[in-house]
Amino acid sequence: MIAGIVVLATIVAVSILAWWYESHFLTTDDAFIDTRVVAVAPRVAGQVIAVPVTDNERVVAGQVVAQIDPTPYRLALAQSLAAERLAKTGLAQARANIVVAQAAVQQARAAYVSAAAQAANARANLKRYRFLHQRNAKAVARTQMDQVRTAARSASAEALAALQRVSGARAQIVAARAALAGAVARVASARAEVKSARLDLSYTTVHAAQAGHVTKKSVAVGNYVGPGQELMAIVPRQLWVTANFKETDLNLIHPGQRVSINIDACPNAKVRGHVVSIQRGSGEAFDLLPPQNATGNYVKIVQRVPVRIDFDSLPPHCLIGPGMSVEPDIRVN
Repeated sequence: MIAGIVVLATIVAVSILAWWYESHFLTTDDAFIDTRVVAVAPRVAGQVIAVPVTDNERVVAGQVVAQIDPTPYRLALAQSLAAERLAKTGLAQARANIVVAQAAVQQARAAYVSAAAQAANARANLKRYRFLHQRNAKAVARTQMDQVRTAARSASAEALAALQRVSGARAQIVAARAALAGAVARVASARAEVKSARLDLSYTTVHAAQAGHVTKKSVAVGNYVGPGQELMAIVPRQLWVTANFKETDLNLIHPGQRVSINIDACPNAKVRGHVVSIQRGSGEAFDLLPPQNATGNYVKIVQRVPVRIDFDSLPPHCLIGPGMSVEPDIRVN
């Protein structure tokens, strides 16, 4: 009888403890350590000449993790610099052409003024000779009259030609200014090419975007790589827990709740964390091919919703990474 009483008391005590724990804590074994793995990829193509890091090595942000042969990009930079110098020379020549065109306009104007004055003088002479001829036909010989008339016509034609040369010189200024605009555009284009060449040259040195540990290293010296080709991945130190709780338990979970985290790889580590956020939707809804409940026979299944839990501090002397299993216990009241 005593033994029965002891067993019954034990069962009651265990039941009470289980009820108390379940009423104060939520737990799930459908949880794992998560992070956003950073893929390391080059921006330019070329042959890899150096890989100064190895698998699982810790790197800092900005550290060189791969070097692509820079020779072709140095040559491209030298070519773009030469093109820039040539464009600047063309710009200086275009500016000088404007000065020459402006001087030509001034010269043409002066020539026109002189030609116009000579034409006016020739017309005045013709007028005087005509007056004398009208008063006395014998006072002016016909030959002399023809010469004066021809000189007046020639001077007028020369003045008209000088005026046309002024218009042509002004057109040369317009053309020179258009050429200057084109030269300025060519210089700007050449400078952009230089900047692009410098960027491409800088991209031959591949840096770590974040601090973390090198994983999935797939590149070696001698490989030819292309833009966007993944060379390795970096697991950052910023880790968290993604725990998939039943949708029926979400009413008990809210951000800020304290969490005790049991890590399978570190059974003796006492790790604490806190709830950060709850995903808006079940994990199944974000699959590549989400279920279509409107087709076929429908069976209601309790869905699981990801809950993000951040570590208060990472356990020392414990190697953890994304995908490793944990069991979080959320204190709900």
